[in-house]
Amino acid sequence: MKRPRVLLVDDTPEILTLCTEILKINYEIAGTALDGKSAIATLAATSPDVVVMDISMPGLNGIDVVKHLRGSSCLVPIVFLSGDMECMMAAMEAGGSGFVTKTRIVADLAIAIREALAGGVFVSTSQ
Repeated sequence: MKRPRVLLVDDTPEILTLCTEILKINYEIAGTALDGKSAIATLAATSPDVVVMDISMPGLNGIDVVKHLRGSSCLVPIVFLSGDMECMMAAMEAGGSGFVTKTRIVADLAIAIREALAGGVFVSTSQ
């Protein structure tokens, strides 16, 4: 059975490592990127099934990346990561399929990806 391919985007290497550890059993890590501009290039090169995208990054932030992708007809599901629940509405309005707070990565990330791949939506609780 083919494992879904995930692109991980975050400007914090430790978060990328944590996400990889959580997901590597059930998902193939298609690639990683440390900023928005690299995310666009890596997405084009790897064709992932889902993207896990940090919102707050220097330069091009995650919401702007997703707006760019949606503007170019890219419909890959996006699960946003953030340390701030107040970003949730903007993330979902930009075209997110999920929103996971960084304090809930271990508990919620795999669930959010599974929901996004099934066409659903997942949002972490605020704790």
